[in-house]
Amino acid sequence: MKTIRIAALVVLGAAVVALGGVGRPDTAGGASKPDAGIIVHGTGTVKAVPDEAEFSLAVQTGGGTAREALAANSERMRRVLAAVRSAGVAKGDIQTQEVSISQSYDGNGHPNGYSARNSVSIKIHPLAKAGSVLDAATNAGANDVYGPTLSRSDREQLQGDALRSAVENARAKAKALADAAGVQLGDVTAITENSSGIPEQYFDFAPLRAARSSTPISPGKEDIQASVTVTFSIG
Repeated sequence: MKTIRIAALVVLGAAVVALGGVGRPDTAGGASKPDAGIIVHGTGTVKAVPDEAEFSLAVQTGGGTAREALAANSERMRRVLAAVRSAGVAKGDIQTQEVSISQSYDGNGHPNGYSARNSVSIKIHPLAKAGSVLDAATNAGANDVYGPTLSRSDREQLQGDALRSAVENARAKAKALADAAGVQLGDVTAITENSSGIPEQYFDFAPLRAARSSTPISPGKEDIQASVTVTFSIG
């Protein structure tokens, strides 16, 4: 009987605690009522002509042994690097991407030597030098050229311009909503930058192999975009 009496007291105590909270106002940790305001999304776009390009240059060579393949590859890559440096690419704009050696096979699947590959990434600016740099690289022995990835050297500044345009776009939308509702548009109370994803670019992007003399590079235009969510108070 003692066990049953203790259990009953515990249940009664829990009920008293539960009833004690009924009718009490929410504490500071409870959900708060959102402030009144106008929430709008704004977008901004800045069009710019790319002024720099990034390419991948590769040298692929073969040999009877791995050592022979790598030695031939290293010698040719040294000539390629010297050529692009002479064409105006700074040392800091050249970065090794990959060095590899693999067994090669004939049409019947039999081993017939080794293949070595070395690839580097180069950044070319100003963009006007791209054609002459590619010509120099291929004439020196680069047999794989991929690119370009075009961009702007002052991208951060242009991104800031796009953000300012997005905020003004949001303000114009909020003003139209406030006027339609017959209220006064107040100050900005919150603002969030939204992810704009991959920038939209307009240019020919295709692998280039055995680049021809005076390789043409058309920069086209790039859309640098920004998106924001802005909350305005109302009066």
